[in-house]
Amino acid sequence: MSAGVWALVLTLSVVWGGAFFFVGVAVTELPPLTIVLLRVGLAALTLHLVLRLTGQSLPASPAIWLTFFGMGLLNNAIPFSLLVWGQTHIASGLAAILNATTPLFGVIVAGTLLADERATWPKVAGVAIGFAGAMVMIGIGALEGVGADLFAQLACLGAALSYAFAGAFGRRFKRLGVTPLQTATGQVTASSLLLLPFPLFFERPWTLPPPSLETWLAVLALAILATAFAYILYFRILAAAGATNLLLVTFLVPVTAILLGSLILGERLSVEHFAGMALIALGLAAIDGRPLRWARSRRNRRSQPTDHDQL
Repeated sequence: MSAGVWALVLTLSVVWGGAFFFVGVAVTELPPLTIVLLRVGLAALTLHLVLRLTGQSLPASPAIWLTFFGMGLLNNAIPFSLLVWGQTHIASGLAAILNATTPLFGVIVAGTLLADERATWPKVAGVAIGFAGAMVMIGIGALEGVGADLFAQLACLGAALSYAFAGAFGRRFKRLGVTPLQTATGQVTASSLLLLPFPLFFERPWTLPPPSLETWLAVLALAILATAFAYILYFRILAAAGATNLLLVTFLVPVTAILLGSLILGERLSVEHFAGMALIALGLAAIDGRPLRWARSRRNRRSQPTDHDQL
């Protein structure tokens, strides 16, 4: 990936780093499906406004809208619902570790379905090292709850698998000639329509006590920053770098979340944090491939005989 794409990946990791926190605030007063509907619905309104301001419009092609609905199902409706429901039963740290399996699933799914993203040993090794780094950084203690709420943990793993399929499925938007902004808007619009009946039927949010200002601010941040803005970045990265590279952002989410906590909240960094960051950096370097190619090139230059040796 180019330096520009890596910058987009880093920015997306910062934006998504706050999503677990925002969800953690919202679930104290709102039920899961209502949070998900508010998240995608408000994001859709935001993106439609951005479309209008930039002079763009959504395509009318039925084939493209069918793809919007497929992407909305795989990338929003299924994983958002599973993750939010899972976080009502397990700690956010364990949910983050389970979410960090997304690139592992991504390598398998993309390697199976996409001819130009076949799994290679450096890529598999890099993903494994990155996952180990995420576990070290978040803390092995987060695994203490493993097995206690099995269905909630399976829900988080199901969300990671759904994200992996979404990354592979979303590659088709580039062939359809749809811009990242149009794709992001179409996806959250479709997912809003898909999700609308469920909270209305199962949770009846109009019967709940009015949420606090803190909860509303968390929902707005979740919708505008972690969804609307995030998916514009998401589809730009997907078009430029492919499904496997896109999903690497999951490894960087705990890094940016912990660094932001240190810079903004004054939280202290431990040895485990630095060790986790080092492992994640090593995993990303293995997947990117350039450091390994540089090392091989340097070794080959050293092994080549000089004119003096030939004489």
